[in-house]
Amino acid sequence: MDMTPAMHRDALAAATLSDPRWPDVQAHNSAADGRFWFGVATTGVFCRPGCGARTPRPENVRFFESIEAAKLAGFRACKRCRPEGLSDAQANRVLVEAACQRIDGAEREPTLAELAADAGMSPFHFQRMFKAVLGISPKQYAKARRLQRARERLDAGSDVTTAMHDAGFGSASRFHADALGGLGMAAHARRDNARGERIRYALGDTSLGRVLIAETDRGLCTILFGEDDDALIADLHARFARAECISDDTALAQHFADVIRLVDDPAHGLDLPLDIRGTAFQQKVWSELRRIPAGKTVSYSELATQIGAPDAARAIAGACAANPLAVAIPCHRVVRADGALSGYRWGVQRKKKLLQREGAIER
Repeated sequence: MDMTPAMHRDALAAATLSDPRWPDVQAHNSAADGRFWFGVATTGVFCRPGCGARTPRPENVRFFESIEAAKLAGFRACKRCRPEGLSDAQANRVLVEAACQRIDGAEREPTLAELAADAGMSPFHFQRMFKAVLGISPKQYAKARRLQRARERLDAGSDVTTAMHDAGFGSASRFHADALGGLGMAAHARRDNARGERIRYALGDTSLGRVLIAETDRGLCTILFGEDDDALIADLHARFARAECISDDTALAQHFADVIRLVDDPAHGLDLPLDIRGTAFQQKVWSELRRIPAGKTVSYSELATQIGAPDAARAIAGACAANPLAVAIPCHRVVRADGALSGYRWGVQRKKKLLQREGAIER
């Protein structure tokens, strides 16, 4: 039987609705710009995913892997999103990268006014644009880079004073205050790769396999899933290369019971102090993750928007992958824009089971 116009329209709509690129079009996701383009049959134009125009009907959408393919199909470039050049989001990323390069290479930290002048923007608009791309202000970025340089020098064996001056800190008091939060420990301890710290750990079984938990005097610092105890212990030692890591099942018995309960019922939460160590951006992402209620999921792009960095979806994924506290920091609640489960450091099957236990997805 020949296909009627209505049947043909329904078939086109079904093809679009099942395409994994469609959610990016619906969400006007600028993070997908450059990965594909889409044409609108009723207007004859093609756009980038982040185009701000009204979302077209699915039966009118055609997807393309390149600008050339869209043109060969008879579509012309949209005048609103200008798909043949840099999008506004891409242009902003170029400006931010240039500002970051200037901060990285400067002996004296550039002022906001100087960075804004380089970009041809007012300080107010430059700061807002910078935060939208990276999730932190230029000043926070400069501080994070100073701490990173100090971390590298301390790890290479420099004494604290040399590391402080080489990294660009103007005063010892400021350096030591920043080091405790940014390095996750006192500067002298970082110099010795956590030498002097006592880290107690325990291994055991959970419904999701073997797990290692570890704590410092400040709180629980790691919850790691795995299949091999030796690999889990090696991971812990790599994180705290010169700390004194002590197996102490007895001291951690109650904490281990709390973690097992958390794994079995992630909605239960974990009422224990945490020693969370990461960069300023990672800390911001992890803090936002802990606000996602059990039974709910967000996409990487949605999470990026929530922290004020709508173009940082890929950096969000990196922060999730670096999460040292499985389940306690619920990175399993972040999914792809189309709802698919992917990108879980401890395996997609564990992620699926956790979300099923929370009721976020069907069993």
